Amino acid sequence: MKVTKKTSDKLGTEKMSKLLLQQSLPASIGFLVMSFYQMVDVFFVSRYAEGEIAIAAITVVLPITFLISSFGMAIGVGGASVLARALGEGKTNKAQKTFGNQIKLTLGFVLFFVLIGYLFQDQLLRIFGANEEIIPYAKKYFNILLIGLPFLGWAMMTNNVIRAEGKPKVAMLTMIIPALSNIILDYILIYHLNMGIIGAALATSSGYILSGTYTLWFFLSGRSELSLIPDDLKLDLGLIKEITSIGSITLVRQSMFSILAIVLYSQLNKWGFIAYKHTLGQSGGSHAIAIYGLIRGFTLFVAFPIIGIMQGLMPIVSYNYGAKNWQRVRQSVWLAVKWTTCISVILLSIIATFPQELIGVFTEDKDLLNHTPRVFRLIFISLPIMGIGFIGGAFFQAIGKPIPALVLTLARQGLFMIPLMYILSYFLGLDGVWFSMPLGEILAGTWAGIWLYIRVKSL
Repeated sequence: MKVTKKTSDKLGTEKMSKLLLQQSLPASIGFLVMSFYQMVDVFFVSRYAEGEIAIAAITVVLPITFLISSFGMAIGVGGASVLARALGEGKTNKAQKTFGNQIKLTLGFVLFFVLIGYLFQDQLLRIFGANEEIIPYAKKYFNILLIGLPFLGWAMMTNNVIRAEGKPKVAMLTMIIPALSNIILDYILIYHLNMGIIGAALATSSGYILSGTYTLWFFLSGRSELSLIPDDLKLDLGLIKEITSIGSITLVRQSMFSILAIVLYSQLNKWGFIAYKHTLGQSGGSHAIAIYGLIRGFTLFVAFPIIGIMQGLMPIVSYNYGAKNWQRVRQSVWLAVKWTTCISVILLSIIATFPQELIGVFTEDKDLLNHTPRVFRLIFISLPIMGIGFIGGAFFQAIGKPIPALVLTLARQGLFMIPLMYILSYFLGLDGVWFSMPLGEILAGTWAGIWLYIRVKSL
């Protein structure tokens, strides 16, 4: 393997608080900017285009597109764990071959599922909650996003690899560059050219293409410790098993998000119609989905420091676990838990104090302004405990223990949120749907925290 500069070595030597900050801050900034993808689309279509119905359409489409691209993320996370531990053990050839297998797997899976998306788009959109009012707008948005999804899948894979090399600033740029382009293009295409939801889709898809192109340039330019070597593209069954056993956790997590979206949008359609039928008639279901669409736009924005710390923690844990430096593993985990908890409490305080003002930035619709702030407060009550749940799942992935990570991933939506959604909505109607999400987060985060404490203490 061609090695230019082993920046990965600092994962085992740098002062932990400085290292975690170095790893997490770029990831946090990258996710913060990435969160603007949906928020900017929602802002422009809400204020300058189709309004509430376009918000609902974007909300329905995004779980499908992220499910398709999550194959790249899963292979990236699984391969990054293998790769970082290999670098920690000094096995540079294994790291290079892992990267080659990641490339081939990512392109194969993502291109296949993009084709499926084209062929069965009507069925997929209806499964994910698009009613007759939403589906014409959802199809316009979805068709254009499919063009950029192979680039997004590649970018999501390589982003994890770049971070595993100890280059978080480069990984950050893979998210910042396309997000900024999306903001600029939304402004031009929607505000100036009046292209509506089509303009939003073109802007977002262009961002995906830019992100994938940038990471490709990074590896071709020789700035990486890894090289694009054709011989390494030959699939190795042993490496595939190792990559997929860990990466499958991420895929299951994204799949569970999509399954949750199917159940959630179905319940919102049903109970939203009942709750708002006297004031909004047939649009009640679409209105409930639009409420969630506004809040969902804030989810990544609010959770960006938690996700950044989680992403920054994983290569640190993987490298030091591979080097059998248990003290640094423990130190990194407890520091990450402390940081996520403190930041979450601060963010929750802001949301609880200014919900009306925050929602008002993105819409002037009176019905949305009346109904969204209360739900906004409610859903984010679980924010502090949610961070612990994220850290728990990330830890088990990072040390190459897929079973605990898989159980924790399945539990969050499958064991808690989805059953609670059906049970509570039966008794409380639409409010039961809203209550199920924070309650599920609290139960899942508590369970993950207990497992994390027991495992890390035993090192």
